[in-house]
Amino acid sequence: MVIAFAFRAEATDVAPIAGNPLIEIPAGAFVFGRDDGPENERPRRVLHGRAFAINRTEITNRQYGRFVNATDHRPAFYAGHPVLGLDDRPVVGVSWGDADAFCRHYGLALPSEQQYERGARGAKGDAFPWGGALPDDARANSGADACCSGDARDGYPMTAPADAFADGASSEGVLNLVGNVWEWTRDLYAPYEGGTAERSDGLYRVLRGGSWNSDPNHLTTTYRLAYDPEFRFSANGGFRCVRSTP
Repeated sequence: MVIAFAFRAEATDVAPIAGNPLIEIPAGAFVFGRDDGPENERPRRVLHGRAFAINRTEITNRQYGRFVNATDHRPAFYAGHPVLGLDDRPVVGVSWGDADAFCRHYGLALPSEQQYERGARGAKGDAFPWGGALPDDARANSGADACCSGDARDGYPMTAPADAFADGASSEGVLNLVGNVWEWTRDLYAPYEGGTAERSDGLYRVLRGGSWNSDPNHLTTTYRLAYDPEFRFSANGGFRCVRSTP
């Protein structure tokens, strides 16, 4: 049994990405995986995690543009799009390598699956960042009830501002860990140790969190999407970074 104490962590003093503070996630026991969902999310375990800090929001077009200007890295595929390219929206149209290069430029890294899940679920292993209640239009930017098309019921037919949906924040104050855009993790896709899912050939990275065109089945803190790391044309895939404690 995991005993967790409710509190709201504060941003760290140093924020290498302007406008996107790092939120401290403390060390301790947390629930990882589940036994009542898709086979590749099994088994449910209680793990002990090290402390880390995670960006409060997804990386925005404004923040990614600063990186491009500083490094001459290629722009996001949807830079300049009338909606997807807005400054305050999560950057989309980036490969795993693009996201990894961004985080490394700031001395950070993409989150591991365990870090993402701890940040999104809290220590108790909630189904959603805000607890157990199902997603609604105030908590997450999601799509139609049938996969996979966007709708405007939540106010946004595509991406929403990265700091929107405050009612869907995690217990530590991290935003949009479910919905808005899928998020790259640093891990190669593979079945969990002790699970029964088919073995992986190690070609795919893992996306987490669902997006603006995801149906309810994809909008959980445990759903794992294996994805081609070279693909940079997705209009619903972005990322955020973490700083790990040694």
